[in-house]
This record gives sequence, structure tokens and C-alpha cells, in this order.
Amino acid sequence: MDPLSAVGTTDVTSSVGVTALAALFATVTLGAIVPIVPTGAAVSASAAYAWHHEPILLVLTVVAGAAGAYVGDLGMYAVCRVGGRALARRLRWLRDEDHLVAVEERLRANPIRTLLVSRLIPGGRIPVLLAAAFLGLDWRTFLVANAPACLLWSVVYAAIGTLGGSIFPEPWQGVLAAVVLVLVITQGLDLVSKRKAAAKKA
Repeated sequence: MDPLSAVGTTDVTSSVGVTALAALFATVTLGAIVPIVPTGAAVSASAAYAWHHEPILLVLTVVAGAAGAYVGDLGMYAVCRVGGRALARRLRWLRDEDHLVAVEERLRANPIRTLLVSRLIPGGRIPVLLAAAFLGLDWRTFLVANAPACLLWSVVYAAIGTLGGSIFPEPWQGVLAAVVLVLVITQGLDLVSKRKAAAKKA
């Protein structure tokens, strides 16, 4: 192979990788603030794509996903700290105020564990962030406690994407499999969570 051609290919791959990572960061950041954006699927799809290209991209995908989640959480936390319950209601982030009491108690007892768990349960992140903001959780505590939560979340979804990418030979097949796998898992967990909530009310 011509050395110049090889260098050109590497440059193209690197530029595509940087663009993809920037897009992932922006998507996850936006999705953390606007919950309708499927952030987990974005991380998994990026990881599946990275699996078929450069190994370093897989590590950077985890970093970009975690950083986007962290910045987005920080933005939501800041908005809720400043705007309070009234603004949270207006933005339709606050829907079940009764549930927040139990969440606040868990935050008081162990903020790091509560944030870790909330990131992995569908629909669990927003109530915890709202409770932390309304409770007046110290900024330093939030900044420190939320970092491992975002990193763990990104690692889990990147692992799902890597699984999808390793099963199929073509990148697009791995990306599609990763997205479907994420949707199946999250819907399954959401269904289990709803059934538990219904059982408690009954």
C-alpha cells in the first residue's frame, strides 16, 4: 500500500471519529436536558461503530458519553436549583411530587449510591436530580457524586453497543443491533418498574 494513501485514510478516520464523538457529546448533553432524546441508544450505537474501526474510539466513546451526561445533568440541576418547583412543573420535569419525598430520604442517606442507581433505572434519573435540587444538595457533593454515576452509565451502554458490534460483521448491523438491544432492555426494565409501582399502590 502506498504510505501516502495510508496516511490519508488515517486522517479521514480520525476526522470522522472526532466529528462522531462531538455529535455524541452534543446528543447526550441535549438528551439529559430534553428527556425524549434516546441518549443510551446513542452511546450504544457509537460504541458498536467504534468496535469495527479504531479501539481507541471505544474508550473515547465512553468518555464523550459520560461527559455529555455529566454536563446535561449539571444543566438540569442548575435550572432546578435556580427556578425551583415552579419552573420544573412548567418544563414538565416534575410530575409525581409524592415520589420525591422518598427520593429525598435516599439522597440524604447516600447521595452517591442514589445517583448511581438512578442513572441505570429507566425514568429514575430525573426524579433524583429534581429531589437533589429541591433538597438543596450541596454543589460540591453533587459534582463529586454524579461523576461516577455518569461514567458507569456510559460504560454500561457502551458495553451493550460493543456486544452488538461484536456479533455482526458489518458496522451498520452492529449499530442497529445495539439500538434494538437498548430499546428492549430499557422497555423491559420500565415494565418491571411500573409493575412494582402498581403492586405497591395496590
